Amino acid sequence: MSETKATTDMIKPHWRNARTSDLPAISAIAARIHPDLPERAEVFAEKMRLCPDGCRVLVADDAIAGYGLAHPWKQHSIPPLDVFLEQIPDGADCLYVHDVAVLPDSRGGASRAYIADMERLARASGIATLTLVSVYATKPLWERHGFRAVPADAQLRAKLASYGEAATYMLRDLTAT
Repeated sequence: MSETKATTDMIKPHWRNARTSDLPAISAIAARIHPDLPERAEVFAEKMRLCPDGCRVLVADDAIAGYGLAHPWKQHSIPPLDVFLEQIPDGADCLYVHDVAVLPDSRGGASRAYIADMERLARASGIATLTLVSVYATKPLWERHGFRAVPADAQLRAKLASYGEAATYMLRDLTAT
């Protein structure tokens, strides 16, 4: 085996900014990981336009093995699924991690690396909080990444319903870490 081939084979999965050309792969992964929470590629594309540094893909062996989408938003508010945001709200006070989806063979630490990148992005933007909605009983995963469940008022509970029965709104205070 040549040294170049060995080096290429040993490249670890890594996150890079998402490109428009990645949308088919992002959509395919979303359909596989979130079959009950469908979203259109156009909605993903809008998030990429509104916050390009928050939208990443995980590259493993020259293929896309996952994606992460995040954008500034307002705490205790969540955007509806499969709906255009139109713009980042004035006074955004958190970086909302809309989705992190990684194919099973590439999971070992991928979400931790993405969240670390989003923490750096939030801090550089003067934002002190990360938020997300845990779905499919992934709350323990997000707790390991420093997020805590936040009690939801009636309005937030109504919005969470579209994310599924186990949906939990979670927050990570970056001033505490």
